[in-house]
Amino acid sequence: MIQVTIGTNTNRTKVNVDPNRTLRSVLEENEVNYSVAAVHLDGVSLKPGDLDKTFTDLGIAESCYLIAVIKADNSTVA
Repeated sequence: MIQVTIGTNTNRTKVNVDPNRTLRSVLEENEVNYSVAAVHLDGVSLKPGDLDKTFTDLGIAESCYLIAVIKADNSTVA
């Protein structure tokens, strides 16, 4: 088991996770909406396809941060 600090830029929690689970499954289980956010693993932006990799695939052995940074809507009316 690894300890994952999971959440958004405003709300985080710690959970114990089997390292053979995918990042996507852990985000969904913890109700983190990654479709409106940029997801970071230990401060590094994930690449396309990384959500379907396991923690083991990504070299995580003990603990990590899995944070979905909510995208701000900065549009303005001209």
